[in-house]
Amino acid sequence: MKLLGTLALLLTAATAHAADVQPAVVFDMGGKFDKSFNQGVYDGVERFKTETGIAYREFEVTNETQREQALRRMAQRGANPVLGVGFAQAPAMEKVAAEFPDTKFTIIDAVVDLPNVQSVVFKEHEGSFLVGVLAAMASTSGKVGFVGGMDIPLIRRFACGYEQGAKHVNGDAEVIQNMTGTTPAAWNDPGRGSELSIGQFDRGVDVIYAAAGGTGVGVYQAAKDSGKLAIGVDSNQNYIHPGTMLTSMLKRVDVAAYNAFKQAMDDSWQPGVQVLGLAEDGVGWALDEHNESLISADMKSAVEGVAKQIIAGDIAVHDYTSDNNCTY
Repeated sequence: MKLLGTLALLLTAATAHAADVQPAVVFDMGGKFDKSFNQGVYDGVERFKTETGIAYREFEVTNETQREQALRRMAQRGANPVLGVGFAQAPAMEKVAAEFPDTKFTIIDAVVDLPNVQSVVFKEHEGSFLVGVLAAMASTSGKVGFVGGMDIPLIRRFACGYEQGAKHVNGDAEVIQNMTGTTPAAWNDPGRGSELSIGQFDRGVDVIYAAAGGTGVGVYQAAKDSGKLAIGVDSNQNYIHPGTMLTSMLKRVDVAAYNAFKQAMDDSWQPGVQVLGLAEDGVGWALDEHNESLISADMKSAVEGVAKQIIAGDIAVHDYTSDNNCTY
């Protein structure tokens, strides 16, 4: 009876603590159904809701002025933890988190140095190196392409890793790059993504990697229409156009989002910086029924071998953001 009483008390305490968790997420430009970065976060918080039965508050930013207001409103309403999606929320979170020191905040893709903020960043260059290897092996022209979203160092990191991977396979590979724009609108412009892709295909490119949020949808459609190959990003986008999508560079923002909520519920949430790369299974590449016919045994073996070398430190992938330069 005593044991049963103790178990009942523990269960009651756990239930009470779970009830104290009132998570919230502020999605950034592009929206939670962008089929890419935001949607990865959405998948993670939905998994949390399904597993725990705990609902979450949400807000989708549609213009830049809303970020600070949305974060503050969540905190004022008692949300805890509050998850901010994307590097652009860093200035707003730094301000709001300082105003609410007893609220836990998590930001994905940026670092905010406050005692109540958990910052989750990724080694996108490592995952991009892998898909660069696959692009070069799949290419018959020796020319591969990259379409980025907003022209910022973070996206240059994707491009630089991709170029390194392609040239690891073929030192003579030509990597043609375009950025969609210099404002947040660049994340959600499929028409422009299509135009840039067609321009690259006209120059001989036969594989394009898009790191451009919702703009990537236009890249993938152009690849399908042109009979070329495309590479998705962040979420597994292989399903969008099976037979066209060579692979997708996985950035496990879904896991980061899920963990932020789950750790708060379990009382294991910790502030500070988490850096997730290949070794931490934070980035990778997607192989499934939608693209398995495009990935030969040699390609699979090569990319798996390269991944092991990167984890072991035998291949050092240069991080563009370390010096704003792409070197090999």
